[in-house]
Amino acid sequence: MLKHRGFPGRLPSSDFQFTIRRANKAGATKIFKRERFKDRKAVDRRADEAFMAALWQYFGEEPFERGNLDAGRLSWLFGREVVPAEDPFDPESYEALLRIDRRRAEASFPQVFAPEAPAVVFDDWEDDDE
Repeated sequence: MLKHRGFPGRLPSSDFQFTIRRANKAGATKIFKRERFKDRKAVDRRADEAFMAALWQYFGEEPFERGNLDAGRLSWLFGREVVPAEDPFDPESYEALLRIDRRRAEASFPQVFAPEAPAVVFDDWEDDDE
């Protein structure tokens, strides 16, 4: 399992996990499209926004390997802002390639892509891997 060094481990001051520490012995957790309802809590929406900001700053429009990115957090964006970058796509593989669909991501999280948006400083975020 590829570990994305420098990627934030979680949303600061919360239990919203962005990465995992080690591979699951039973295999990677499946990524699937989770329904985002309009009545989700503000903190849940903030976690999605922060995760998208980290993905965008870390990977940009380039395809990226799932690696140690948390399946639960990816599932909130999967099938919309984050899409498979390979065919066939294995949603239960740590080596699966993903990419950001910029058009959809920008529509869902305009503040992340705004020209005046400050860059996310990864050094200030907790990294569970260290």
